[in-house]
Amino acid sequence: MTAALSGQAPVAQKTTAQQKALHHVVIVGGGFAGLYAAKSLGKAPVRVTLIDKRNFHLFQPLLYQVATGGLSAGDISSPLRSVLSRQKNVKVIMGEVVDIDPDGQKVTLKRNEVIDYDSLIVATGSSHHYFGNDQWSDIAPGMKTIEDALEVRRRIFLAFEAAEKETDPERRKALLTFLVVGAGPTGVELAGALAELAYETIKDDFTDINPQETKIILLEGMDRVLPPYPADLSVAAKASLEKLGVEVRTQSLVTNIDGDTVAIKHGGEVTEMQACTVLWAAGIKASPLGKAISDKTGAETDRIGRVIVESDMSVPNYSNLYIAGDLAHFAHQGDKPLPGTAAVAMQMGSYLAQTVKAKLASKPVSAFDYKDKGSMAVIGRNEAVADLNFMKLSGFPAWFIWIFVHIYFLIEFDNKLLVLLQWGWNYFTYQRGARLITGDDSIPALSETVMNEMETELVTVGNGEKEKKMVKA
Repeated sequence: MTAALSGQAPVAQKTTAQQKALHHVVIVGGGFAGLYAAKSLGKAPVRVTLIDKRNFHLFQPLLYQVATGGLSAGDISSPLRSVLSRQKNVKVIMGEVVDIDPDGQKVTLKRNEVIDYDSLIVATGSSHHYFGNDQWSDIAPGMKTIEDALEVRRRIFLAFEAAEKETDPERRKALLTFLVVGAGPTGVELAGALAELAYETIKDDFTDINPQETKIILLEGMDRVLPPYPADLSVAAKASLEKLGVEVRTQSLVTNIDGDTVAIKHGGEVTEMQACTVLWAAGIKASPLGKAISDKTGAETDRIGRVIVESDMSVPNYSNLYIAGDLAHFAHQGDKPLPGTAAVAMQMGSYLAQTVKAKLASKPVSAFDYKDKGSMAVIGRNEAVADLNFMKLSGFPAWFIWIFVHIYFLIEFDNKLLVLLQWGWNYFTYQRGARLITGDDSIPALSETVMNEMETELVTVGNGEKEKKMVKA
């Protein structure tokens, strides 16, 4: 027994030594780009470390359905360890990378843990962009994370609950007004889902309010919704939104948000409206690691912080440092950078895995070539638009294709099955089963409004001193 045990130890040590000798690929970010890179490296002669501050992969294109109660958070999330469990050369670390040393080939995590790499793929995505008005973020949340979607869901359903109790007609009207800023795919899909929720799902659920009096307004600074899409599909999308009851305002910009008061500029005129729920879908900015990489390597970034990369996705002068997904400004194909979509990120991740393998085998590496298979956006029940390059579709055919494309790209089989069953149930019953309000019962816009209606007054207290007290204006 002792001999057998003593004979096993060197084998284990040898295996560990062999693993450490392998080319080490570190991937930062478990989104579409990072996950597809890790999966594609599963059988390669390398060891892979995937680092993400969350322990799950999030299917971001369906976040708006979590926000409107159509799906639960778990339906569109997959544990990274589970997804990659069969790939024995992949190690998953839950942590946040805060710094990169491209010359020393190291990354530093939040708690000062340092990890060496031979090749580094950074795919940390993006966050909301308020165009210099970050103070709006508390009142006008965006949707990039599960927490964002749950917060939006809380505010949406809390607004209806507050309206049910409200006796002031003007305040009730503000509670039933929902303003979606930005008419790209996220804004269009969110506005359509809100309309279905208010005008179909909960229309008979309240006693003292009529949810069909809900006002949903979609704002877009450009001259049409879905600006990246062909003009005829934008027209079709606008018609579908209006059919659902959404008021679409183009060439309109938000200039200020103060409590439940939103200032909107259209042409040269600025008007104000009351809306207790403002949802932000107007822009993105790259993750802070973009600036860190730029500072350390001298690489240029664009106006939203994306790193301008070479044709093989590498950072200039650093052939083993790659950027992928929303963090990459790739302008080597067409007359503008590739968009920050899931489809682009998936192909970037797979490409970088092949690039690493090719370099290790001393094979030539070709430039990244994005295969554009089209784009699509859903508006509501039986309503969507799809640009498939070889043909354009709207209405039910586009909606049908949208459903199965999204089911196909969900990561795990149980997610595919759950979402398909949930969508089927929602379609035939008009119900949304995840209409939970979690967290506190405050509405930030109303809290701000109440504060604005108060003024500070100096009052005399018992000892003759003055103290500040908030009183009604």
